[in-house]
Amino acid sequence: MRIDVVTVFPDYLAALDLSLIGKARQAGLLDLRVHDLREWTTDRHRTVDDTPFGGGAGMVMRPDVWGCAIDAVLDGDPAGHLVIPTPSGEVFTQRHAEALAAEQHLVVACGRYEGIDARVAEHYRAAGRRVSEVSIGDYVLNGGEVAALVLVEAVGRLLPGVVGNPESLVEESHGAAGLLEYPVYTKPPVWDGLEIPEVLLSGHHARIDRWRRDRALERTAQRRPDMVAALDVARLDKHDRALLADLGWDEVDGRLRRRPGAVAE
Repeated sequence: MRIDVVTVFPDYLAALDLSLIGKARQAGLLDLRVHDLREWTTDRHRTVDDTPFGGGAGMVMRPDVWGCAIDAVLDGDPAGHLVIPTPSGEVFTQRHAEALAAEQHLVVACGRYEGIDARVAEHYRAAGRRVSEVSIGDYVLNGGEVAALVLVEAVGRLLPGVVGNPESLVEESHGAAGLLEYPVYTKPPVWDGLEIPEVLLSGHHARIDRWRRDRALERTAQRRPDMVAALDVARLDKHDRALLADLGWDEVDGRLRRRPGAVAE
């Protein structure tokens, strides 16, 4: 996969040289390129923004500069998918990361100030280009660079060979199971008077799997009831259903519904 990130602060993306993403770049598993938007300016001040039409606070990033930059990094590639991090975008989830990980080429446009002129997204959509406007949460940052870091790591770690043990991608929070991950423990077995659950020392893999599944269900019911409501009932076993019933969740018309007055423990 190739990912191009365009920004006015290329050094902000230096963190992508670290850890698994950095190793993936070195190994050739991920072709990641960071570009300075100002390379496509034409005035001596290297201007990338201007005042908003209609008035208002702040500055807006110019569409002509962005158009030149995006065209250059796309380089005629019909598979290129433009991704624009913005607080007004669709909330970015693991499902989005999985979909983008199946792409061949992503171009991430990091906005600043009051954002990128809306005609940029409009132009590329009208040209038949896939454009995704995504938000990493219901808050506002100074620019799209932090979101770009999140996006590249979330997508990059799903590429074949990037994560050493592919099974960890299945069991982790927001993975294929649709649950938050169960609590995890390591040595020492007793720390500050706190002992790890005895079952994890039993060596009984079926019991351990069941314990982990139960804790994942409980944690998800407590912290993210919206995820429990979205579970596919057909994929739940008898034990899952009994535990969820104890937690206040009933099956109604093939969907899970929280019992009125039920409080997750």
